[in-house]
Amino acid sequence: MRLKSLVAGAVASLAMTAVHADELSFANYMAPTHPYVGGAFEPFANLVAEKTGNALTIRLYNGGELGAGPDAQYDRVVEGVADLAVSLPGYTASTFPLTLLTELPGVIDEATGTEKIWKNIQLFEPEYQRVKLISLWSSAANLLYTKKPVRTPADLAGLNIRVPSRNAGLLVEAWGGSPVSMPVSEIYTALQTGVIDGAMIDGTATTAFKLGEVADYLTVGIESTISPFSIVMNRDEFNALSAEQQAALEAAGKEASALGSKTQLTVAAGGIKAFADLPGKEVIKLTEYEARAFHELNAPVVAKIISDVGGNAQAVVDALAK
Repeated sequence: MRLKSLVAGAVASLAMTAVHADELSFANYMAPTHPYVGGAFEPFANLVAEKTGNALTIRLYNGGELGAGPDAQYDRVVEGVADLAVSLPGYTASTFPLTLLTELPGVIDEATGTEKIWKNIQLFEPEYQRVKLISLWSSAANLLYTKKPVRTPADLAGLNIRVPSRNAGLLVEAWGGSPVSMPVSEIYTALQTGVIDGAMIDGTATTAFKLGEVADYLTVGIESTISPFSIVMNRDEFNALSAEQQAALEAAGKEASALGSKTQLTVAAGGIKAFADLPGKEVIKLTEYEARAFHELNAPVVAKIISDVGGNAQAVVDALAK
């Protein structure tokens, strides 16, 4: 009996290993209905299967099934809880200072940002030594969703504004507001209950995170940050794959970057329109003259961030500007 049990256990173990090698887990903290799922993550999984003849597949775990908290996704990949995960480098800012240069005002724009990132991808890869960088893209520009109208920096005085990264927080501080670091999943309740007075986030938030229900004003026209997103993979799992499977993942990841950016820009534009169509809401569109007051405050902040990062930071910014 003991011998049979050992044999059965060994067979089960081998079966589990085979399944693990063929099927990769993808941790996604966003809801299954989030536009990224159908627009980028499912196509990414399909591309991997197609490019490997179904020898390698990806299973999506949406809605934080492998662990809640957008800010913890990178660590889950490092620790092997998930093989792959979508993450925002801004949540672990100290690990990705060069990547986060892409979010600074004036460095890239939302229309061409992802293309420029991939033209210079070798500049960012050294920051991903603990994981394998699979995909990296820029999102739509961040806007201000607020309970009170914001037309000038003076309007932000005394307001607590959720920010997506440390760099974004420095901008809000320069504008006169008080930055609050908070995962995207907490914004709705915090804005509804008055813990924060507004949030810096792109236009997808109107519907994707239902901020159209709790914010009264949406200010657009400020040159603010553009948050990068990434898909990262456990490095040991990546190294265990065949060369062909690795190449398929890399190719699919690059395609997923373009899909992620396209999805974000489309939904963000729709989110701004959807907010304007809601009763009792107002989209405040700043003129170039009105926005200048914010932009003049941006310049010294951007210069200081680049200086503080040091190293080849200026070279990265210059390369992205070409």
